[in-house]
Amino acid sequence: MEQHILTMGNYRLACQLPQQAVRQLVYFHSPVDDLTPPGDLLEQAGAAFLCITGEDWNADLTPWPAERVFARGGDFGGGADRYLRVLTEELLPFAEHSLHAEGLPRTLAGVSLSGLFAVYAAHRTDAFHKICSVSGSLWYDGFLDFMAQNPVSPAVRRAYLSVGSREKNAKNPRMRRVEDCTLRAAGRLRQQDVDTRMEINPGGHYADGAERLRKGLTYILA
Repeated sequence: MEQHILTMGNYRLACQLPQQAVRQLVYFHSPVDDLTPPGDLLEQAGAAFLCITGEDWNADLTPWPAERVFARGGDFGGGADRYLRVLTEELLPFAEHSLHAEGLPRTLAGVSLSGLFAVYAAHRTDAFHKICSVSGSLWYDGFLDFMAQNPVSPAVRRAYLSVGSREKNAKNPRMRRVEDCTLRAAGRLRQQDVDTRMEINPGGHYADGAERLRKGLTYILA
């Protein structure tokens, strides 16, 4: 894989490009700096992997304001609609023009809150064709009601959702709902004819992040 760095304002896109011609694009928001994407899988699929940083994690990736879940953490800002406009109207065209990759199928992938954002985006824009939500925060207050009241974009044809087996044991009662919420979210996507896989992986929320991402992308990029 070849590596390129693109910058636009405060945003940075770390791009990994296959040696062969790019056939599809994966956009990813990572909660950590050292989550290594599966280069061999991306190369085989002809997929460019673009890791975006510069967003406000608690504000830009959450669909509406909500109270914090950790005493030392901040409240959730609910700025996803604003950020989604930046992503689809500015960042995606900039990146794809820079890489000469316009018009290719797009996947939006994420972990934790960015996994929530991926599922939310699937209901708010037709910019993405596949979504990958690894331990997505689908417990988020009111999110299942949102999914019930808003159809998924007809552009979205495939989805992967996962959760850790121990996430339902979280101390916070809101977060303990995550396994049930993820199962129900997967069912909702299937009802709308989205080819959906849902998996329960061993461990807690951030366990084996690189391997969980690989599993999700293996299904999404097949």
